[in-house]
Amino acid sequence: MSEPAGPAQERHAVDEVLLGFTRALRASGVAVTQDRAHGFLTAVAAVGLGDRQATYWAGRATLCGSPDDLARFDQVFAAWFDHRDGLPRARPRQDPRPATAHLLPDTEAGGSGSPDDEDLQRVAASTSEVLRHRDVASLDAAEKRRLDAMFVRLALRPPTRRTARHRRWRRGRLDASRTLRSSLRQMGEPGEIAWRRRAVRPRRVVLLVDVSGSMSAYADALLRLAHRLTQSARASGGVVETFTVGTRLTHVTRALRSPDADRAIVAAGEVVPDWSGGTRLGETLRVFLDRWGQRGMARGSVVVVFSDGWERGDATLLGEQMARLQRVAHRVVWVNPHRGKAGYEPLQRGVVAALPHCDDFLAGHSLATFADLTEVISRA
Repeated sequence: MSEPAGPAQERHAVDEVLLGFTRALRASGVAVTQDRAHGFLTAVAAVGLGDRQATYWAGRATLCGSPDDLARFDQVFAAWFDHRDGLPRARPRQDPRPATAHLLPDTEAGGSGSPDDEDLQRVAASTSEVLRHRDVASLDAAEKRRLDAMFVRLALRPPTRRTARHRRWRRGRLDASRTLRSSLRQMGEPGEIAWRRRAVRPRRVVLLVDVSGSMSAYADALLRLAHRLTQSARASGGVVETFTVGTRLTHVTRALRSPDADRAIVAAGEVVPDWSGGTRLGETLRVFLDRWGQRGMARGSVVVVFSDGWERGDATLLGEQMARLQRVAHRVVWVNPHRGKAGYEPLQRGVVAALPHCDDFLAGHSLATFADLTEVISRA
């Protein structure tokens, strides 16, 4: 029989739930910084962990920065907290397996369901397809939770590169050395001709995720995408490195290696000091290239920059660093969440400075556009 959880374990579980609430609030568009999240935990500890009403007012006082945040706070609070039991319990982990089998009619799945069941399944499939194309910044808390479960359907086939080494193959170039050794083992008698070809290995993928204030509505989904690409690539022998950029550069790959997506994003949020801050892409790119590019992480890699291009620093510096990045990387992809919206034009200073040095300029506001991105990376 397992021993009952101690006070420290119970406190840790409550903190995880409260931090999950701050993350959901941030995803809804409220600028929840790390300082505000820490103040929220401190306030809840002061008023008592079992008083839902006190928790509500503690959250409004510490997490909301403007009158516009109050309506979103009320909506997320009502969706996240269980009104029957005060503070929420940790929600059961959702099944990570894709639910595509449940979206098929029973006749295709091998059963003999009724017409009503088939109609319900078609409606569920249609709803999921609509959700795939929705802008993640416009989703409510319940829709975000459904979308989070759909991320598992994304799979990355790591791009490959040819190496200097050769491997045995059924055709290709003649392997004279192995053919001669085989003949000598047979006392000079003619033997089977050996062939070889250049070996291939996965190409590294580097993700630079903008977590500034203008990207706060997309940052949670982009980090969830980075986590999914990291896990998918590792299963195929590939490597994905992730950095957050804003006013500082932060390496969050280690945090995203956790198999659990929610825990990985919370861990990443704890090490990012400039969440919802300013944007200095030129300076952070220079730091990345000075510290990591010259060491080989960016050299020959597929580098993906997630940003809307609102540069508060020197746009000329951003253009220079993007040109430098293009010379080092195998392929540079810029993903802008506004790219797929009607009427969008790339007029921001950062986008104008960066586009001449990008190989691809993609949209990145929905699950469908994330799937398109994985195909672009795989074909790089």
